[in-house]
Amino acid sequence: MSGSQQHSSVRIVVADPSALGLFGLAMVTLVASSQKLGLTTGLSFVVPWALFLGSLAQLMACVYDFKHGNTFGATAFGAYGLFWAGVAASWLIRMGVFGPELAAEVDPRELGVAFLGYTIFSIYMTIGAMETHKVLFAIFVLIDVLLGALAYNTFYPQSSGVHALAAWSELAISLLSFYGSAASVLNSHFGRPFVPVGRPFGWFK
Repeated sequence: MSGSQQHSSVRIVVADPSALGLFGLAMVTLVASSQKLGLTTGLSFVVPWALFLGSLAQLMACVYDFKHGNTFGATAFGAYGLFWAGVAASWLIRMGVFGPELAAEVDPRELGVAFLGYTIFSIYMTIGAMETHKVLFAIFVLIDVLLGALAYNTFYPQSSGVHALAAWSELAISLLSFYGSAASVLNSHFGRPFVPVGRPFGWFK
């Protein structure tokens, strides 16, 4: 009997979760922007999309990006997935779902501070997105605009122009995220650049 030992390892192959994460972002921003643009009214039917597409789908993408060793993708999907969970919870509190006591103590400025914090986060993530591809970079730039506009509009709600900027930037995020999701699915499916996304800028490498 040989004294040598044989070691074997099992490698679990995980597919790129970007398509799912971007689809979740596309859906929630599409529904939310329709409310901001006045095409729909109320938040009751925005909440499920915020929880399941904006939050759960992106959190699933986060977990699998961590398995890929993709710190940037995992952090982005995880942070924005938790963002939509927090926003949905804030809406539910304001609507009185958790009781009139919590609803009575709502201070919108606290949500504005959260938007400001996410604006800071998104700005440095935008720098990282420059080394992914140009579609993702454009999505991050629009997220910067959206979050900055939301923060400003929360502190100064009478700013109708800033509200419109938030609404249109959110719609643009949705459309570009659909495009990015399609590119991720189809480029992987066909094994070639079927949907162009643009080369990284290459400024930091």
